[in-house]
Amino acid sequence: MEPHPLTLPPLSTSGEVMTFYSYKGGSGCTMALLHVAMLLARQRNATTPLLMIDWDLEAPGLHHHFPEAQRDAGPGVLELFEACREQLQRHRNGSAAQADEALAHEVLDAVGWEKYVTRVDQSSQLYLMRAGRFDDSYGDRLAAMRWDELFHVCPALFRCFAERLSLHFRYVLVDSRSGRTDAAGICTTLLPRKLVVVFTPSRQSLDGAQALVTRATTYRRSHEDEQRPLLVYPLPSRVEMADAVQRAQWRRGDERRRAPGYQAAFEALIRECYGMPQVSLESYFDEVQLQQTHPIAAGALPSARQNQGGDRFSLRRTFDTFLSWLAPGYFPWQSLAEIRLLTEIGEARRTLEEGGGAARAVSQPLARDLNQLGELYRHEGRLRQALACFEESLTLRQRGLGEDHSDTLASKASLAAVLRQQSKLEEAHFLQACVSEAHERLLGPAHFDTLAARRDLAATLGLQGRLAEALAMQDAAVDTYMRLLGAEHLLTLTAKAERAELLLQGGDTEHARSLQEQVLVARKRLLGAEHADTLQAKSALARTLLHMQELEAARSLLEAVLHAHERRGGADHPDTRKAREQLMDVQLQLGLTPGELPVVHELHQNASMDDYGDALLRPGRQRPALAAGSLWSRASDELVALDAQLSASRTPSR
Repeated sequence: MEPHPLTLPPLSTSGEVMTFYSYKGGSGCTMALLHVAMLLARQRNATTPLLMIDWDLEAPGLHHHFPEAQRDAGPGVLELFEACREQLQRHRNGSAAQADEALAHEVLDAVGWEKYVTRVDQSSQLYLMRAGRFDDSYGDRLAAMRWDELFHVCPALFRCFAERLSLHFRYVLVDSRSGRTDAAGICTTLLPRKLVVVFTPSRQSLDGAQALVTRATTYRRSHEDEQRPLLVYPLPSRVEMADAVQRAQWRRGDERRRAPGYQAAFEALIRECYGMPQVSLESYFDEVQLQQTHPIAAGALPSARQNQGGDRFSLRRTFDTFLSWLAPGYFPWQSLAEIRLLTEIGEARRTLEEGGGAARAVSQPLARDLNQLGELYRHEGRLRQALACFEESLTLRQRGLGEDHSDTLASKASLAAVLRQQSKLEEAHFLQACVSEAHERLLGPAHFDTLAARRDLAATLGLQGRLAEALAMQDAAVDTYMRLLGAEHLLTLTAKAERAELLLQGGDTEHARSLQEQVLVARKRLLGAEHADTLQAKSALARTLLHMQELEAARSLLEAVLHAHERRGGADHPDTRKAREQLMDVQLQLGLTPGELPVVHELHQNASMDDYGDALLRPGRQRPALAAGSLWSRASDELVALDAQLSASRTPSR
């Protein structure tokens, strides 16, 4: 217990307020706040000042976990705002009206926050503002406190209160009242920069949490004085780890009951609240799930020694990972891989700024991490960020390794790929030509790195309209793969698929179709009907069929792709949504409405191209004319023989 009013010097930079909220009690909201508080307070050699505020005034409980707070019967939240109410009453009865914010600061200056705060841990700077002084009058005084009237008299009071505390505490953690009370609205809407929404595996808990997030974000957007960011972090709690099926149904949804999962619900909520076209919380919810545990007994918080580690089954490990998003302020739709790379990159940049021998040591690891981050952004379609990463990585590698080092050439190739996706074809062409020439000079024309570089260059030439050059370059690559690896090696099949894309760009749909059929048959046999590469081959073939106006055949393929993505990733996975959009586009061309989307039949996995369907492998379909004895002629002959075998296998026995 502090013998004198608390004095804390102001921080060099303002801290931030985080509110922990649950719609219903029993979700472990207070437990989550306590674990996060203990971890954050022990950062930076336990020099991080952190304040916990127990605003659950009807059922206060934070003080039970700290002996210092139990011995201290001092004032808390209720008494502080009773004093604010008295000050506002004096101003109302006194002189002329003041501006709202100026009035709030004058009231808070008169009241002071220091005497309402108690230090509760002598090994760290952990402080607590109790719910109040629990004397015989506490219940009556709480019932008489009208939070709505306090807000209407001085709307800026709570916002200025939060700002004032953040000047002295790196983190202010607020334990909010549950439900839809005025106090809960203050805690979730007016105070925080970050809102942790704890919910349990029940529809009532989930719906209440979503409604609260909608109200809070709508208020912050629509009120002129509250145009401040509010980051929302959903936190699933009481998850039964022993039952994998139940856990998956709660997260992904139960199709039989037509009940959506919490991940899809929060993805849709965040898209709506933040105006984002696409959001994925896949990586976040892979890591952030609080398992079912026994409640924390009073005074039984983890010790400093226990908090130094934790096995993979511990809550400590889960909260540590959760803080990877929460503490630095990363968005929950950012993946853990991105966050870890950003952390490494940030540390390396700080070392570079300091200079010296350590700066030289981190230069190339920084370039590696930047290249990895760029690839991650490119995979997610975030091309502007990917371009910046690749440019910085290339500069570091050129400076430290030289133009012809393999890492430098890899950065050039990655940068060129993004430039091509952005339709900056001349710049992409220049870089790819440099990479191709360097690999051929250093490694030889038949080296796999040289072949990959020439395939990339061929793709860019095709987009530039130089199809003859592109096809010649791609043919040479395919022939080399055939000679070195065989006709059905995965690299050979990839090169064939790329050649088919060039043929399609040139309008040669029949040859493109034939080649794509070969790739599909081989990939399905080698990798399986639902492998990502097989699904990509089906989608590519469907695009060609659309060009040929064979809509039923295209729909058959896209149905299979959609079915596979639903099985692999669920109904709301980005790949599933993309496949559904492609199928709906074909339906519209067929004159069907989106509501007529058929139920995809279960596929027979014992045939090579069953989902390709009789609509494609019908008797008498004309094959394109090919030069006798050529690579493409031999492959086409193999496909014709396969067609005959499949037709025979489908003929019913007499």
